[in-house]
Amino acid sequence: MAFGLRADVLRPADTDRAERVTYVELFFDLVFVFGLNQLASYLAENQTPLGALEGVIMVCALWWVWVSTTWVTNWLDPVKLPVRLAVLALAFTAFVMSAAIGEAFGDRAWTFALAYVVLKLGRAVFMVWATRRHDERVAHDFGNVLIWALATSVLWIAGAVLPLAFQLPFWAAALGVELVGSIRGYPVPGRGRMEIDRWDVSGGHLAERSALFVLIALGEGLLVTGFEFAGEETSVDRVLAMLIAFVAAVACWWIYFDHGERIGSEALQAAGAPGRMARTAYVWVHLLIVAGVVLLSVGDKELLAHPHEQSLPAVITVLGGPLLFLAGTLLFRRVLERRWMRAQLAGIVGIAIVAGLSPLLDPLATGALAALVLVGTAAGETIERHRRRVPEGG
Repeated sequence: MAFGLRADVLRPADTDRAERVTYVELFFDLVFVFGLNQLASYLAENQTPLGALEGVIMVCALWWVWVSTTWVTNWLDPVKLPVRLAVLALAFTAFVMSAAIGEAFGDRAWTFALAYVVLKLGRAVFMVWATRRHDERVAHDFGNVLIWALATSVLWIAGAVLPLAFQLPFWAAALGVELVGSIRGYPVPGRGRMEIDRWDVSGGHLAERSALFVLIALGEGLLVTGFEFAGEETSVDRVLAMLIAFVAAVACWWIYFDHGERIGSEALQAAGAPGRMARTAYVWVHLLIVAGVVLLSVGDKELLAHPHEQSLPAVITVLGGPLLFLAGTLLFRRVLERRWMRAQLAGIVGIAIVAGLSPLLDPLATGALAALVLVGTAAGETIERHRRRVPEGG
């Protein structure tokens, strides 16, 4: 009997379900509220160069888990029972992985690595099984992904079981190999490589899913800030820090959602190679946006905990989030619109100026100026859009 799922679980083309975001996908996203919270807490407690490198590894791993699953549900229909069960199984495994973040570079390294490997391998095997009878090209492509996943899994497991000194380089190498595989189309001798230019992706689905994840990340930041504020006595400094955090979150929401989010679907529909554009805009560039939002919440905790204790780690956490977010949204719009957004460029310059003034400031003042830069960027982009008479976003 031929290998493969008999039922056709591919998303039906030319119907409302082709781009619909389903409730099980939203449930999958809820796991990452916890994961991002754990990551932000880890970064706040480990403000060292080593902690920063470990944080980079974990945010990349979390993002890769989420975005790879999103690509799966871009092809497969989560309304169908096998796909729904697969997404729930992946959600549980991601939940286990998220629970291990606090000790991922410690006693729970094995848990983190094993959960990540199970997610990678399970997702690829399910895609091959689900599409083998119904779309041989997709099944072939994910067969290549599976072969690469098996190779990188060795690095993840080795990093978890070897002494701590080997963990970071092994896991960094694993992520590097995965990045090279994605860029090169997962080539395998005798099987060729993915032809991403042939991918027929649902632009509306990818754009909405990515926007929802950014919204979840912003919400997680407010959650972290709110709990930090509620856990201590009220003071003028803490109220100001809370206000700064909220204003910065609103400005980030405005920059991303006022117009940029909406044009993603339109740009992909008009693109000659939507798969390539989607991979660049929603896999690689969005990692910067999400990392910026995560670091923004770490900076908010710093303002609440140490409003007047300026230090290099404080400057990096308070300004690093806005800088990454602006750089990410700048590149995102560049990929989609083929132009550089002047407002984001000015915002990046503004953050650099604040960084130069930071030795004369405390964290509270640094955060306030960074929030004003974000507000100015949002206002500048809106003004520019109206001058160009671009239609109002939804």
